[in-house]
Amino acid sequence: MTNTLFVLLDGLEDHPSPLLGGLKPYEAADMPFLKRKASHRLNTSGRGYTHLFLNEFFTGHPPDSSRAALEAMGLGMSMDDPGRTAYRLSPAVISDGMIRWSYGSAKNRDRLIPTVRSHMDIVASYDPEIEFFIGGRAVLTMDCDEIPDLPAPPVDAPMVEVPGDLGRLVMSVADDLEGTTDYPWGCGRLGSLYGPVKGLGRMTAISNSPTSLGICATMGCDIKLINDLDDRFPAARKALDHGDVFLHVDEVDEYSHKKDPFMKKEVLEHTDRMMEEYFPDVENIVYFVDHGTSCVTGEHILTDVPLWTSIDTGLPEGAFVPLDRVVETLMEHR
Repeated sequence: MTNTLFVLLDGLEDHPSPLLGGLKPYEAADMPFLKRKASHRLNTSGRGYTHLFLNEFFTGHPPDSSRAALEAMGLGMSMDDPGRTAYRLSPAVISDGMIRWSYGSAKNRDRLIPTVRSHMDIVASYDPEIEFFIGGRAVLTMDCDEIPDLPAPPVDAPMVEVPGDLGRLVMSVADDLEGTTDYPWGCGRLGSLYGPVKGLGRMTAISNSPTSLGICATMGCDIKLINDLDDRFPAARKALDHGDVFLHVDEVDEYSHKKDPFMKKEVLEHTDRMMEEYFPDVENIVYFVDHGTSCVTGEHILTDVPLWTSIDTGLPEGAFVPLDRVVETLMEHR
């Protein structure tokens, strides 16, 4: 099969973990399929967030749109109106003048979603649309001119008051839930959109993350939002019969934020077993990483990142490929 499978191991890079004998989780993980199949080891530069990396990786350009606007696209929300503003909402606890980001998924989902919905009348005059996803996270779009610059996760930060009626919504939820709320960040509108780099064919994107799906949607790709990790592999296999595929393993990053190196190692090993099951005959596989996420601190790490592939580019082992040239370089040699 000559189509290419791009596999994002989100947040793979890490700090050495004392709990794993000083190894990084991916160094401790048993991944025989990856090691056998992707024998060409290169590097590229990471970015602070997935959307910053992916847009440059697949289009050759940094994004000109806000993260929230891209995620709205990934969730199938309309951003056609130039006055439409998107707000990414993430679970957080406001206390002692601080915003403390929360990753207790089930707890947040069960409490946050109905409470936020019950207070949406506060912003009703802005024609709001809201879609929830992983662990109580959401994207809210409104006909609103307010585009506040607010603190972003995963690093806890001093509380910044959200202006206007959106701020009233945030604080009314916090009042009901003893400080827990959905706090906005990454706010803004759609900007210039870019097509895929030269050589990249028709592509299907498969992920549980509206961030990555939104970027692919702006490129004209088919997108499939699939929450369960195991369900993404057969969907990717089927799509690979019709073109290139981008398969996103976001769970690697999730366990990093939870500071759980054992689960990060396990999800990498599980991914390797699923790759062996569904893609043993695929010739062109690219494993790539958008940034590091530390199981020690729970925070993102801005660093160069691994690029492992079955495609022989002719470059020496460990060679550095500029991020905006990675896909085009690979497509020239597949």
